[in-house]
Amino acid sequence: MKDQVNDRTDEYGGSLENRCRFVLEIVEAVANEIGAERVGLRLSPFADYAECVDSNPKELGLYMANALNKYGILYLHMVEPRITTHEKVECPHSLVPMRKAFNGTFLAAGGYDRHDGINAIAENRTDLVVYGRLFLANPDLPKRFA
Repeated sequence: MKDQVNDRTDEYGGSLENRCRFVLEIVEAVANEIGAERVGLRLSPFADYAECVDSNPKELGLYMANALNKYGILYLHMVEPRITTHEKVECPHSLVPMRKAFNGTFLAAGGYDRHDGINAIAENRTDLVVYGRLFLANPDLPKRFA
């Protein structure tokens, strides 16, 4: 989907709509097969590892959040731009436009700690917070957060 990687010249390349077409076709096919209430999607429009970047990741994320509403999927899980491979970078509230655009359950990930997660939910910036790395490193995380 990212313009710095997708160099196709057919119906799956070029414009933002074309670059997102393949993913949306898959979402539609899976939703039709098993029901949209059983489908979720994780997107990392801000990720920049392995030179896989987009010139306008916010536009990409917002386009996908809006486009996914057509299918009524259960959730959209997005990753904040504030996390890199080695360190946390502050970039607060970057997913808010996508959260507002998406009609289903919205999950946010990206270097959250307990305090950040509580605030994100309290401020309605997300429905759920995902603690991937933190949970993998601390299998007892629910007890620690209690």
